Amino acid sequence: MAGFGVGLLFGPMLIGVLLNMMLYGSIVTQMFRYFQRFSNDPGWIRFLMLYLFIVETANVVVQCGIIYEPLIIKYGTSAAVSISPKLLPGDSLIISMVSAPIQIFSAWRISVITRSYILPSIIAMLSLASFGSGIEMCTKVFMIREFHQFGAFNATATVWLACTAACDVVIALGMTHALYTRKTGFGTVDGQINRIIRLTLQTGSLTAAAALVDIILFLAMPMTSTNFIVDFPLSALYIISILAMLNSRETRRSWDSEQAHSAPQMLSNLHEMSTFQARQPRVYSKQFDVASTFAPGWTNGPPLPTAPDPAHKRSISVTSLHPGS
Repeated sequence: MAGFGVGLLFGPMLIGVLLNMMLYGSIVTQMFRYFQRFSNDPGWIRFLMLYLFIVETANVVVQCGIIYEPLIIKYGTSAAVSISPKLLPGDSLIISMVSAPIQIFSAWRISVITRSYILPSIIAMLSLASFGSGIEMCTKVFMIREFHQFGAFNATATVWLACTAACDVVIALGMTHALYTRKTGFGTVDGQINRIIRLTLQTGSLTAAAALVDIILFLAMPMTSTNFIVDFPLSALYIISILAMLNSRETRRSWDSEQAHSAPQMLSNLHEMSTFQARQPRVYSKQFDVASTFAPGWTNGPPLPTAPDPAHKRSISVTSLHPGS
């Protein structure tokens, strides 16, 4: 790597650290919003979010140490451009510690929606394979410190990032299919399901694309560190994706004066939904399993909206898909 100069050796690392620190600011904001608005979520989900925040905080410290050592401590020495930083093995370790729990959590959500363990089992196996490869990558980087020998990591890095990207693709497609096939026929609910589908595809494709770009740069430019531009922020992208999914529940749409004319139809739909639930409780519960994955406190689907008080007919809002607000 040193043959390409300090610019291509430490420049991409520095850019990756800066990008990750900017994303960390977004994580802090979203974490605060989550813990403030969704205090009724199950304790294990809130603990998972706290765990991810602690790990990502440690990741910021580790990455600052990675770039601080060659540019400050070893500045001007030959060791700076020939020996990798001591904290570099922590990069793949932390990414694996973040991605695996999030992927397993996504597998659980799919199992709740589909009531099947086939696709979640595939996701879990890919996630565990990625986690194991990430640990192996950490071990090899720790044992082989010379930059010019980093080519020995090609196979391990390929398996690690390929499994990670494949798992993200399976999650995005599997969740999309599970949600699409469980539309209810009610416009309000289906609109929320469509929004969740778009968000799932966006976040899943983002992390998968980042992992693929990481491995392409690592293999295409082996004598540089350009892959660290996307590698360092990768764990932050995973955390932002799950926070975006959880915090999207707080979005609320209220009807304005231009939509007030449709209020009678809305009340009629609510009456039909109540009748449908009374006559077909099992079908209704199965149709609304999608909601329970975003508000796990519900066991039999979201509560039905009730008719508004006559004094407030002009201001009707649908909140059945937004618990914790």
